[in-house]
Amino acid sequence: MTENKTFYITTPIYYPSGKLHLGSTYTTIACDVLARYKRLMGYETFYLTGLDEHGQKIENKAKEAGLTPKQYLDPMAEDVKKLWELLDIKYDKFIRTTDGYHEEAVQKIFEKLLAQDDIYLGKYAGWYSVSDEEFFTESQLEEVYRDADGKITGGVAPSGHEVEWVEEESYFFRMGKYADWLLEYYESHPNFIEPEIRKNEMINTFIKPGLEDLAVSRTTFTWGIPIKSNPKHVIYVWLDALFNYVTALGYQSEDDSLYQKFWPGVNMVGKDILRFHTIYWPIFLHALGMEPPQQVFGHGWYQVNGRKMSKSFGNVIYAEPLVERYGLDPYRYYILRAMPFGNDGNFTADSYIDRINFDLANDLGNLLNRTVAMINKYNAGVIENTGVATEFDADLATVREKALAGYHAAMDKFEFSVALSDIWSLISRTNKYIDETAPWLLAKSDEDKAKLNNVLYHLAENLRIIAATLQPFMHATSTKIFGQLGLSQESFSLEDLEFGMTYTSPVVAKGEPIFPRLDRDEEVAYIKAQMTGDEMAEEKELILNKSEIEFPDFDKAEIRVAEVISVEKVEGSDKLLKFELNAGDKGTRTILSGIAKFYPNEQELVGKKLQIVANLKPRKMMKKYVSEGMILSAEFDGKLKVLTVDPEIPVGADIG
Repeated sequence: MTENKTFYITTPIYYPSGKLHLGSTYTTIACDVLARYKRLMGYETFYLTGLDEHGQKIENKAKEAGLTPKQYLDPMAEDVKKLWELLDIKYDKFIRTTDGYHEEAVQKIFEKLLAQDDIYLGKYAGWYSVSDEEFFTESQLEEVYRDADGKITGGVAPSGHEVEWVEEESYFFRMGKYADWLLEYYESHPNFIEPEIRKNEMINTFIKPGLEDLAVSRTTFTWGIPIKSNPKHVIYVWLDALFNYVTALGYQSEDDSLYQKFWPGVNMVGKDILRFHTIYWPIFLHALGMEPPQQVFGHGWYQVNGRKMSKSFGNVIYAEPLVERYGLDPYRYYILRAMPFGNDGNFTADSYIDRINFDLANDLGNLLNRTVAMINKYNAGVIENTGVATEFDADLATVREKALAGYHAAMDKFEFSVALSDIWSLISRTNKYIDETAPWLLAKSDEDKAKLNNVLYHLAENLRIIAATLQPFMHATSTKIFGQLGLSQESFSLEDLEFGMTYTSPVVAKGEPIFPRLDRDEEVAYIKAQMTGDEMAEEKELILNKSEIEFPDFDKAEIRVAEVISVEKVEGSDKLLKFELNAGDKGTRTILSGIAKFYPNEQELVGKKLQIVANLKPRKMMKKYVSEGMILSAEFDGKLKVLTVDPEIPVGADIG
C-alpha cells in the first residue's frame, strides 16, 4: 500500500451526439468498479465523468433543431445523468465543458502557452471531418476522390465520414518540439500506456513519422471557448476538452486543493481516442510544467454479433431494455466478464442469457440457495465454527487464497474479466465442496454434528468473501447475500478480508433466489428484438463506401427486384460503382455501391436483376451524386457477390 492512499479515475468526456450505447456504458461501469474497489481498499477516491460540449457538429445540430447550442445540450446532459443513475454510477463530479469555471481555466491555459511561444498564429489548410472534429492529411484518408485531372476533390476519413477542404487562420501548438521528450517519457514510464500494444502503435504510427504542429483554434464556427486575446478564434476541441481532467479538480481556480490531492490520475478511454490522450495530452501538460497522467488505459470496443455497433447493421445495444428486464447486476457483470479488458469484446444475445443462467443462477445463486437452506434445516439458522475439519478443508483454503490473490492482482491491472474469473473459481470450488462433504449425510448422525457445522461454516464464510469481492461489480447482489447470511452491514472492507469471522445472528429463515433461471429461447428473441435497424445484416454484407446508412425499422424495409440498366465506375473513386436501375416504381434510380474491386468488369452486371433496399433515405455522396437505396450482396471467402434473382421474376416485385 502507498503512504498517500488517493486514487483519481476519469472516463472520457462523452460527445453528446446521440443516445449512449453499450460501449459507452462499458467504460463508465469499468471506472465505477475501479472507484468502488479503491474505496473498499481504503483509498480516498475521486471519480470524474462528463460531457464534451463544444464544436462545429454541436453548433450545426442545434441550428438544424432551431435551438441554441445550450438549449440543444441541456436535455442531453440530463439524459446521460439519468442513464448513470440507472447503472448506479457513483461518480464524484460530472463536468460539462460549457461550465464557466472550465472555460475560464482553459482561457488562462491558452494565454500561458501563447505567451511562452508554445502556440503561434498561422494559417491552416487541410482536410477536415465535421463529424469527427478532426483534421486529416491526405495519407490518413481511407479513400480520396479525384476529378478528371487527378486533383483531389474530397475523401473519406478512417471513420467513414466524408472530409472537406478547410483553409483558415489558426493558432498552432508546437507539437514537434516535444517529440523527443515524449519518447523518453514513454521509456522511463513503461506503464504509462496500457495495454503495451497501444504504446507501440502510438510510437510507430504517429511519433516516429514526425509530429506535425497541431491546429488549436477555429474561426469558421463560434460554438467554443473564445480566445481572450483574439476573440474571433475559438479554442479547438482537444485543447479545450482534455483539460477537463484537471479543471474539474480546481486547476487554475482559487481553490485547487483537489488538484493538489488527486492529480495525477488514471485516464480510461477507448482505443479510438488514445492518440489524443497519450500524445497531445502529456505534451500539453509538460509544456505547462505539470505532471502527465499516472496512466492512460485504452480499452477495446464492444462489437455485437462480431461487428462494430451500427444502426445500419441492426446491432446497436442500449442498456435500458436489458436493465429493465433482467436487472442491473447481470448487465454490469456481463459487460465486464465478456470482454478481456484492453481487447475487443463481442456481445451476443445467446451469451448474455447463458451468463445469467449458468454463471449467476446455476453457480452463484445455487450456491447461496443450497447453503442457506442447509443452515436453516440442519442447524436452525445458526452459523458456528466448531473447528472439526474435513479432509477437503485444506484444498478449499488453498483455492480461496489463490483466488483472492489473483483477484487483487487483476484489479490492480484493470483486468476485470480475470478478477471475475478468479471469483468464479472460488464459487465453483465451493459448490464442489458441498458434493464432497455431503452435509445431508453428516446430518444423519449426531456424532457428525460438529463436522456438519464446520462444513456449513466454511460455506457461509466463502459466500461472505465471494460477496465482498463482488461489491465493486454487483453491489445489490452482495448486499442480498450478506442479508441472507444474517449480516447487517451492507459492505465489507477489502483491505483486511480474511476467513474466520464470528457470526452472531442466524441466517434468514428462507432466502429468495437472487437470479431465477430464464427461458433461453424467449429471452434471446427479446434481446434481438431490441436491436435497431436491419436484422438481416448478420447474413448480408451491406457495403456503401463505409458510410453509416439510415435504415427504417426492419419490418418496414422494402426489398425489391431491380434491373441494372447501366453501371459505370465513379470518376475519382477506386471503390464506387454508379448503378442506374429500374425498380418498377419511379423510373430509373441511382445507387452508388462500394463494390468496384469485386467487379473489375462491371458491365457483366448490366441486365441482371438484383435485390435492393428501396426505401432508404437518399444520401448525397461525393458532393454531386445522390444514392437512392442499397444493393444487397453477400461476402464469403474474401469474395463478394451481389444478390440476384430468377430472371422471370418481374421488376419491382417485393421480396419477403
